[in-house]
Amino acid sequence: MNPSVLSGILLTIFAYFLFTLQDASVKWLVVGLPVFQILFVRSVTIFAVCLAVGRGAVLRKAIVSPVLKAMFVRNLLLLAAWLSYYTAARDLGLAELTTLYYASPILITLLAVPILKEQVPPLRWVAVLVGFIGVLVACDPLGAGMTLNTPVLLALQAAVFWAIGTVLLRKTALQETTLVQMTLSSGFFILFTCVPMAIYWVRPGLADLELMAATGIVAGIAQYALFEGMRRAPVSVLAPFEYSSLVWAFLLGFAIWGDIPGVQVFAGAALIISAGIIIIAGERFSHRLRPR
Repeated sequence: MNPSVLSGILLTIFAYFLFTLQDASVKWLVVGLPVFQILFVRSVTIFAVCLAVGRGAVLRKAIVSPVLKAMFVRNLLLLAAWLSYYTAARDLGLAELTTLYYASPILITLLAVPILKEQVPPLRWVAVLVGFIGVLVACDPLGAGMTLNTPVLLALQAAVFWAIGTVLLRKTALQETTLVQMTLSSGFFILFTCVPMAIYWVRPGLADLELMAATGIVAGIAQYALFEGMRRAPVSVLAPFEYSSLVWAFLLGFAIWGDIPGVQVFAGAALIISAGIIIIAGERFSHRLRPR
């Protein structure tokens, strides 16, 4: 395998492991701390690291960035997504949360038509249908497992906001450097969360404060690894490895909380992963048939 592609794959797997580790730490923290407070400390940590690396130059570039307005809108959507997701985390297991998150790639396919003006072939619509069925199976609305209650609906709501935010990111990612995007993202989150954080502030213990700061460092490294992985290998090669976070979620959920997902969650996850594989296989097949 090409060394550049291999390093891109390894960076992507590493990034999704860290994102899942971040979700696990936040799930632990939301039991006793407000979500706004956790996001504020996380964002301050990332912002401080960006300043330490880029110094004043990264701030000057961020202020005049061509993606400033788009990043503002995107981070509003991400804030709504994370508030929904981490509120749901109080009542759902990590594996259930991650499975419901995978509604997001399906929604991205749907949104690509009106927003990005993409032509979606029939095979991709088949994948969307398979993925939607997978989400329904995972939720198990008629069974005795995970039902369509408020936490589940919040997790699905988060997937909708994530999907819209991802479509916006696809429009802006190639116009700005990773460090500037991270600076803008963390800066906007500090702005969005500072007032409610002050209102709902709960005095954290030293261990909680350290965990929140560590969550910020983990999230920052994960963001950087993901962008660097995309620079080193084609997106079509890296896309399947997003689903590795589902494996990490099962393992961390069992190791930390002893969560044992129901059979319907595994079945739904299998269908959702199948939807992603169908999309990737369809794209690669159509690329081979394209006249040169």
